[in-house]
Amino acid sequence: MYNPIRIVIADDHEIFRDGFKVLLKNQTELELVGEAENGKELLEVVDRELPDVVIVDIKMPIMDGVEACKQIKRKYPDMKIIALSMFNDDNLIVDMLEAGAKGYLLKNTNKPELLNAAKAVYEGSTYYCSATSDKLTKMIADSRFNPYKHKPVQKFTSRELDIIRLICEQNTNKEIAVKLRLSRRTVESHREKIQEKTNSRNTVGVVIYALKNKICEL
Repeated sequence: MYNPIRIVIADDHEIFRDGFKVLLKNQTELELVGEAENGKELLEVVDRELPDVVIVDIKMPIMDGVEACKQIKRKYPDMKIIALSMFNDDNLIVDMLEAGAKGYLLKNTNKPELLNAAKAVYEGSTYYCSATSDKLTKMIADSRFNPYKHKPVQKFTSRELDIIRLICEQNTNKEIAVKLRLSRRTVESHREKIQEKTNSRNTVGVVIYALKNKICEL
């Protein structure tokens, strides 16, 4: 038997917290151990529960998510934090990542993405919402936030570099296969290796890695 990932959620809207509980219902890999409706209350819940992952709304009364994230990371440097955002929170998402959050989700996330995000940050990876825009991806790449600063830059084969650049151009596996005259399965295999090397869980992570390390430009 394994222990579930212990989650605390902070959001000032009760209806969202209730929806979050529905997402966690009838599954065993995540366990909700606390909730808060503002940043100040969140700090108290975190002290009491010491969760594995904290999921924090950016905009909250009394203390917002950015300040709460900073205070949590000062006291618990290894605690994993995911930012919750709306579509129009681009600048605030970058602020959250620079404050120490290891990923972000949109508030309309679904159960599979929530599970993937929690697992990713819990295991030390980053997770960026798959619905992110090119604008936000570029903002993250240009920000001070760098999830790769303590990790050696990976070496890629020329084929992997070709595929990374085509991923940055938003090509699908099928389109990459046609352009490089490879089978789709070969492209998928290369892509899995690239995600492993970049410690990424989805396309957005690969693109941000490539931008941070000057492999490609948007």
